[in-house]
Amino acid sequence: MGYAVVLGEALVDLLDTECDGAPVYRQAIGGGPLNVAVGVSRLGGAVQFVGSLGDDVLADRIRDFLTTEQVGLAGAVTAAVPTTLAVATFSGAEPDFRFYGEPPSYALLGPDELDVALVEGADVLYCGSIVLLAPTTLAAARRAWAAAPGLRVFDPNVRPRLLAGPQALAGLREVVAEFAAGAHLVKLSAADAELLYPGEPVESVAVYLRELGAATVVVTLGAAGAVVAAATADPVRVPAPTVDAVDATGGGDSVMAALVADLLTGGEPVEAAGWHERVGYALRVAGLVCERPGGAVAMPTRDEVRQRFGD
Repeated sequence: MGYAVVLGEALVDLLDTECDGAPVYRQAIGGGPLNVAVGVSRLGGAVQFVGSLGDDVLADRIRDFLTTEQVGLAGAVTAAVPTTLAVATFSGAEPDFRFYGEPPSYALLGPDELDVALVEGADVLYCGSIVLLAPTTLAAARRAWAAAPGLRVFDPNVRPRLLAGPQALAGLREVVAEFAAGAHLVKLSAADAELLYPGEPVESVAVYLRELGAATVVVTLGAAGAVVAAATADPVRVPAPTVDAVDATGGGDSVMAALVADLLTGGEPVEAAGWHERVGYALRVAGLVCERPGGAVAMPTRDEVRQRFGD
């Protein structure tokens, strides 16, 4: 088994909660790609995180956490800026993020700082999330995407509050099409699909991205499971387990983490049924994550998934 490279952001989440009846913010290390990297590691995969980190105490905590989680940092660079904060408020279990910090600490990895040899040695490359909105890190992601000899996976992980109007959305839509065209796997949420392609059924979005060139597309639907468009088969809905969700932070990221971990161990499934089975497992991983508070720290091991769901 080789290793995966996860290129994207790492930051600190401030999660809205209560203590003794008073509102407080609980600090948690986060960022969608960081969650994916930690999830891959906890599921038994070797993984390297590639991105930019700040130079403050919060960044040191991120480095220490990733090191403890056995996520490599060979491709991470340090920028002389404070760590970006993502303040999350909740409507039920779903978080709503607002970002603070300028320039963003996660958006300072340029193409010249990219460790190309690290990417060229990877069996799986993940790119995606909010780094695609910054020209510098978008250029780095494009260089990595072009250099990757292995499987390429992509997740737009759209954050509407970072999109400055219709023009920015149109630009992101073009970036999504660009990366989807060369992807072995695209994973997006139903909310991503609705924002990018308003009014289109998720099955139609999955087929459209596959027509652009993506080999397989997975659209997560929260408690309703996921739509999978694999190979040339019609889209299929895969159900999610019934869970008592308390915090959906990292749920979608854990689906991607499980799929990346399985790509490392088993490669690309040849038949659509193989993808359906893998997505079913990934949804069990996500169900367990949603039963726990917190994003990266909620990512489970395979033993924990087996104990929870009996497989």
